[in-house]
Amino acid sequence: VQLQASGGGLVQAGGSLRLSCTASTVTLRYYAIGWHRQAPGKKREWIACINRSDDDRTYLDSVKGRFTASRDNAKNTVYLQMDSLKPEDTAVYYCSADETEWCGVGHYWGEGTQVTVSS
Repeated sequence: VQLQASGGGLVQAGGSLRLSCTASTVTLRYYAIGWHRQAPGKKREWIACINRSDDDRTYLDSVKGRFTASRDNAKNTVYLQMDSLKPEDTAVYYCSADETEWCGVGHYWGEGTQVTVSS
């Protein structure tokens, strides 16, 4: 199973980006999807989870109120809307999938997408 995160880019502080997580061989509606990021020189950190039932989400405190995870099952895509971006949000962003109600360690992972926020 291969996931793919896309939608990254260069944006000024205060701007917005929407990341997408897609899969070609599985149906994402049957998975909890996690979003993670890894900044240069830092460990990868979890930032958001959208549960399999699509009725709840959890977020890292530092992104709460600025980032929103959502699903479009018709497109087999999970999104991460990122608003009010800060330079400290600069990182490679990844999505993961767990075939459980909530995110776990990430049974499947995809290639990341670079997000760079300039000050």
